[in-house]
Amino acid sequence: MNPNRLPKIALTSIVLLGVASTVPSITRTGEIATANPASESVTPAAAIFAEDGIAIRGTDPVAYFTEGRPVQGVQDYAYEWQGVTWLFANAKHRDLFASNPEAYAPQYGGFCAYGVSQGALVTIVPEAWAIVDGKLYLNFSADVQRQWQEDIPGYISQANQNWPTLASKNAQSNLSY
Repeated sequence: MNPNRLPKIALTSIVLLGVASTVPSITRTGEIATANPASESVTPAAAIFAEDGIAIRGTDPVAYFTEGRPVQGVQDYAYEWQGVTWLFANAKHRDLFASNPEAYAPQYGGFCAYGVSQGALVTIVPEAWAIVDGKLYLNFSADVQRQWQEDIPGYISQANQNWPTLASKNAQSNLSY
């Protein structure tokens, strides 16, 4: 089935428990910057959309704000935050993120904003995105993004209500791995 044609009900049933499971060991080099967990609030890594320990499919979250498009990050400009590795296209983007991660990190840990509004943790594609009121939101696909755009304020409100429970349940389900 074409994922771009998933009906609304099918989308809400796509729950990805374990997609952001325990982060594997990461080879540390002089290029990787590490956040100081004592100086910031920490969300469980399970609440961040990550594959193989890399957040949001390796897309540079700062580029959405500075370049107005998704840009693939590179390992040379990696930064660890909230238990996963974030990749950036350049040192300037990495440093901007490191100085204020909450300003650049996508909402709902990078999971699909529409999916969270429907009570599900759903993967994303970097090309389906929007900045609303200075915050980055990602979606499962362009079709899902069009659905989300029909009532952005309503879906954000519902997602904001659902997010704490979804993040907590996903973190708890990953503790047993």
